[in-house]
Parts: sequence; structure tokens; C-alpha cells
Amino acid sequence: MHFFRRPDYQSDTTQFIEQLKADRPHLDAAQKEARALLWNASVDRHVLKEFNSGRVAQKPYVYQTKG
Repeated sequence: MHFFRRPDYQSDTTQFIEQLKADRPHLDAAQKEARALLWNASVDRHVLKEFNSGRVAQKPYVYQTKG
């Protein structure tokens, strides 16, 4: 141990999150489960192809008037 070593700084936010995780140990598992609902979904290629075929081409400058 160094004699002049200062304690590691932790922000208020970091302390809050660590305290929250200590109080609620199931929070990590619930967060991973919720993230899996959004990011681990399978993609239906047929539906994606139909969705992309319905796109309308955008003009180079959308705010230009027609006159």
C-alpha cells in the first residue's frame, strides 16, 4: 500500500447505483431479461422486405418549396 495514496473517487451516481444493486440483487437479472426482449428478437425477413418496399424516395432538400 502506498503511503500517499488517496482513496478511489466514486461519484454520487456511482454510489447510488451500487447501493441500489446491493438493496435489490434481482435487478441485474431483470435488466438482462428486459434487454433481451428488445435486442434478441428474431427478424422476419419477409416482413422486413415488404416494409422496405413501401418506402417513398425522399427529395434531396425536403424543405424546398415547389415554386
